[in-house]
Amino acid sequence: MAAFFAEYGLFLLKAITVVAAIVAVIVVAASAGRKATHEGLEVENLNKKFKTLGNTLRDAVSSKGEKKQAAKERKKKDRAESKEPSDRPRSFVIDFKGDLKASAVASLREEVSAILDVAGENDEVIVRLENHGGMVHEHGLAASQLSRIRDRGVPLIVCVDKVAASGGYLMACVATKIYAAPFAIIGSIGVLAQLPNFNRLLDSHGVDFEQISAGKYKRTLTMFGKNTDEDRAKLKEELEDVHALFKDAIAKYRAELDLEKVATGEYWYGTRALDLGLTDEISTSDELLGQRAKDRDLYRVEYKVKQTLPKRLMGNVDSAIETAHEAGWRRKLESRLPR
Repeated sequence: MAAFFAEYGLFLLKAITVVAAIVAVIVVAASAGRKATHEGLEVENLNKKFKTLGNTLRDAVSSKGEKKQAAKERKKKDRAESKEPSDRPRSFVIDFKGDLKASAVASLREEVSAILDVAGENDEVIVRLENHGGMVHEHGLAASQLSRIRDRGVPLIVCVDKVAASGGYLMACVATKIYAAPFAIIGSIGVLAQLPNFNRLLDSHGVDFEQISAGKYKRTLTMFGKNTDEDRAKLKEELEDVHALFKDAIAKYRAELDLEKVATGEYWYGTRALDLGLTDEISTSDELLGQRAKDRDLYRVEYKVKQTLPKRLMGNVDSAIETAHEAGWRRKLESRLPR
């Protein structure tokens, strides 16, 4: 009888586990469905946003009479401004938060196209950039989208509050001017390739790995086969070539940089990056936009791309990988901070 109950308990535990897994999948799918957004361009007037925030606080600390009088004056001023079109120059603001695959480039290309269609004389583009870097070709495409702005003669400003490293700096260097927060991470001008090799593990378990290719260098290093010094030398050669292209791209826009000194794969904080010429001024994006709002009209431009359910679910996997990547950066930084 005891054996019966033990087996029944085990069966029940398995059943509960299966049901819990199914419920978890349904919850994730439902959550992904709720996060679906419509596709299209959204524009936000940042001047109005800043003004609303200030008015909200001002009203909270004012007396009832002062609040009523201020509301009356604001209404009168807004009515007067609405009758005449603004002749102030405009700043179009784009937010780019990078990941390993620079997936935000799908939105960036549409945002740039929209801005270039309406940008006039004295207008400018401000990109608030946060990017750790990642795949070469993906970040190269992102940098090319920003180059479209520069090539049209529209001033391009990049603001880095947290990080613009590796592929992120490849994007940042396109700017007419780079602003960085004092402790923003700048640089990491280098190229990296790494992969595990399970050949000895497979060999110890009697597992053969077969790989057939046409073309001598169709595949160099492999995760499962035995790697040779020739394979490693070839990959090293390819990485050096990509590094040279990386440096050429930076030299095109920041010719005054001493690339031998900064293109070592190292990164620096904002104030040090300024000394090296990697940035142009120390400032947060908040400070810059606050100053610009005094004599310019600011518009935040965002193109939202609607994702299919499978892509949203896969996005969760990518997010997990990205989280691990960011954790690596944090560990790297923490090792330099005083204890």
